[in-house]
Amino acid sequence: MSLAESLSPVTTPALGAVRHDWTREEVAALFALPFSDLIFEAQRIHRENFDPREVQISTLLSIKTGGCPEDCGYCAQSVKYDTGVKAEKLMALDAVLADARAAKAAGASRFCMGAAWRSPKDRDLEQVCAMVEGVKALGMETCVTLGMLTGSQALRLKDSGLDYYNHNLDTSPEHYGNIITTRTYQDRLDTLAHVREAGINVCCGGIVGLGEGETDRISMIATLASLPSHPESVPINMLVQVEGTPLSGGETIDAIDFVRTIAAARITMPKSMVRLSAGREDMTDEAQALCFVAGANSIFYGPKLLTTPNRAHDKDMQLLDRLGMVPA
Repeated sequence: MSLAESLSPVTTPALGAVRHDWTREEVAALFALPFSDLIFEAQRIHRENFDPREVQISTLLSIKTGGCPEDCGYCAQSVKYDTGVKAEKLMALDAVLADARAAKAAGASRFCMGAAWRSPKDRDLEQVCAMVEGVKALGMETCVTLGMLTGSQALRLKDSGLDYYNHNLDTSPEHYGNIITTRTYQDRLDTLAHVREAGINVCCGGIVGLGEGETDRISMIATLASLPSHPESVPINMLVQVEGTPLSGGETIDAIDFVRTIAAARITMPKSMVRLSAGREDMTDEAQALCFVAGANSIFYGPKLLTTPNRAHDKDMQLLDRLGMVPA
């Protein structure tokens, strides 16, 4: 069987084109490809749009940890679960900027700030805007994740100079209610619309390993790839199981299935940065190398992602060097 025949109902000319009408059947056809064919197509499309040697380096800082009223079944920061994470106040501006300077010195080009809120209060938003302005003054790209936003809040962040807003879909619409009940899928789509309308770049992806099946991963990728504009950054996270959360102790996802998800994101969103995000601490170097071959071209560096562990910076740099890759 030829590659074109095996891709049915996906047509060969569609692979590599920027489209916003991906169906679940078409994405399922990608997932069903022999692994070598899928990786070949993902790498080909990646090379058409990016330097295959370059990896964009970001760092993520929790500027307000714990105390979140949401019930996301994977999250250490929810007040619903006993995970040992204590609620803290919003960090002071000087402390955030000190971390940003350290991140820049270590090679990060984007500084991401996360706050454990359902949605920010306007007085808190003003403090975050001051942080954005301060990090921008250091010459770094800025990203924040603060929960749900109103249209006016998105415009205020845009005025502060914010480059990216992160708001993940997490999983498929079909599986979402099994993971989160305190906000709806439409709530997430509404925030993404507010961010896009404000002229801020969108960072939006999901998490695999939430007890979903392959059909859910297919549906999540199809949903992301069918947004009116593709997210400029698409983080694909592997669940980090946190003791005390409902998803602790569940079955872990196979590394090959994870790489397939990366490749499908690259093919369906060819011009987006695909970020290999949470879960790298538990991945082998070989699995991460496959993710880069499949089209991932961004990572978080640093010892912690909000409250969960991440690979050490020196290990990341050693791996990139072994692979002949360089920070962008």
